[in-house]
Amino acid sequence: MGDDTSGTFRLDGKISVVTGASRGIGQVLAVALAKAGAYVAAVARNDDGLQETTTEIRSHGGRAIAVRCDLRSSDSVDAMVVRVLEEFGQIDVLVNNAGGGDMKPLLKMSEKEWLAIIELNVNGIFRTCKAVGPHMISRRQGRIINMSSMYGLIGEKYVTAYCASKGAIIQFTKALALEWAEFGITVNALAPGYIYTKRTSSVFDDPEYGPGLISRIPIGRFGQPEELGPLVIYLASDASALMTGSVIVIDGGQTAA
Repeated sequence: MGDDTSGTFRLDGKISVVTGASRGIGQVLAVALAKAGAYVAAVARNDDGLQETTTEIRSHGGRAIAVRCDLRSSDSVDAMVVRVLEEFGQIDVLVNNAGGGDMKPLLKMSEKEWLAIIELNVNGIFRTCKAVGPHMISRRQGRIINMSSMYGLIGEKYVTAYCASKGAIIQFTKALALEWAEFGITVNALAPGYIYTKRTSSVFDDPEYGPGLISRIPIGRFGQPEELGPLVIYLASDASALMTGSVIVIDGGQTAA
């Protein structure tokens, strides 16, 4: 019944850069890519977390390096790209996972706090894409995967800056996909809903807030970081060659209403 296409989901020999790879979703994605055969450059500011990520990858027989990088600095991002190219010689996949945000009413948010969220979530992706882009364009191939959120598609009170930044990522993804399509580079985004991590567990496990959050999810549970891994592998692989400028939502049905 047709050819076996399972091999198209393999990433053997592909070089993947994953930002925010020292913990949570980024750490899980880095390990997932390595298990699919990719060599991984784990990027973040936390040295201990990066070592934990690379140690786990190596324990599964994978190859990985830890690269400390501050995405708020163009010089730091440029140096990170140079380091990866020195080690591996190429970059095939860029996963822009790093990001964050705080809950705060807009009128109580300082301009500094607003700009800090935009700086990390939006400007960080701008810097990594600008730094990696010339290399991918020269090779006429590449996969870029940007981490947005369901809150890039819907609004929520008290997270205005986060919603604005994640919506910007979606538009950035669509525009860059069109700009770089002629060079064989695909640019796509993931928009997760509530994902249970160490960072989010304090809220999700809170007896006052947790049940209310679960009640919003039609499927009735929080997502797990591991559930994002197969999507990233797909977007990084040859199987997704026709997909660019797309946003994949994985939110248990929250944005379907």
